[in-house]
Amino acid sequence: MAGHSQFKNIMHKKGKQDKIRSKIFSKLGREITVAAKLGMPDPAMNPRLRAAVLAARAENMPKDNIERAIKKASGNDSENYDEVRYEGYAPGGVAVIVEALTDNRNRTAGEVRSFFTKSGGSLAETGAVSFMFDHVGLVEFDTTVASEDVMMEAAIEAGADDVATTEDGHEIVTSMENLNDVSKALEAKFGEPRTSKIIWRPQNTIKVDDEAGEKILKLVSNLEENDDVQNVYANFEVSDALLAKMGE
Repeated sequence: MAGHSQFKNIMHKKGKQDKIRSKIFSKLGREITVAAKLGMPDPAMNPRLRAAVLAARAENMPKDNIERAIKKASGNDSENYDEVRYEGYAPGGVAVIVEALTDNRNRTAGEVRSFFTKSGGSLAETGAVSFMFDHVGLVEFDTTVASEDVMMEAAIEAGADDVATTEDGHEIVTSMENLNDVSKALEAKFGEPRTSKIIWRPQNTIKVDDEAGEKILKLVSNLEENDDVQNVYANFEVSDALLAKMGE
């Protein structure tokens, strides 16, 4: 999960900047509203909504904002969003998956295509790169909640497929079907997880040089800053020096 983790850390640092916090809240609110509209408005009974609320709490989104986004789903004035997945190639042959929630497919497609083109990459047909990723569930806890061995044992008992522990936390991987059950079982032992969501996990990662890496990170950043884009996944690794430079 190296590519996922490295990318996540870069974007987390960007996400903490005040200048884009309102945009993050807007995206989180959109996901909460869509999740509540597709299922029940109770996070305990709606796994997707629960994941969205956890993500909002992780970004310190105010409770009132969360509740307002849930209530919005039942209102007559709530917007209708389409879930769209885009796939493409970044410099160095790196595979990229983009998930979006949009009220205008043509606008979003045009903007996403433009980002790929400007970076030296290209947008491809749906399915062109997703076979290089596994669509799985991810549950994350801080390292302070348990030791690596204790978390490993609990995760296996809960039915998880894989566990990785780093200084950033415990990452528990499970099938999409088992995500809710595994997350609830671990929550009963360790408290509310930091994250519980569905992700695209790269099967293998490509190590790219700094020149290509900088272009890819800029592409990912531009995609992330787009209002319609919810998640971006890519199967690449870059040097620690470039990570430090881009994380400044």
